[in-house]
Amino acid sequence: MMSSMGERLSQRLVPDHLWEMVASLLPEFRPRRQGGGRGPLDNRSVFTAVVYVLSSESAWRRLPSSFAVSPATAHRRFVAWCEAGLWERMRQAVLEGEGADDEKRWAVSIAEAAMSR
Repeated sequence: MMSSMGERLSQRLVPDHLWEMVASLLPEFRPRRQGGGRGPLDNRSVFTAVVYVLSSESAWRRLPSSFAVSPATAHRRFVAWCEAGLWERMRQAVLEGEGADDEKRWAVSIAEAAMSR
């Protein structure tokens, strides 16, 4: 269970308005073939962890455990989302959509950070 501090950080990194837009752009998740392990993590949790790494310019291995997402999982989904063209689609959707300028700048900066990696 996420602490109230973790929930506030999550809301700051990925506000509901941004999540609603991004959720519809995410490609379907396919579990890895080897099977076993835990079930797939919630997309919003993984997306928030990825946004943290992108916005902090941190190494994947330094992802805090408070996100409850392993660095390997966050990186694997990031790569899959890059291959699916998520970041450019997200950038376009933000620029074409409604919203406050500061929210748009934040979302565009996330997409651009992802595309530069």
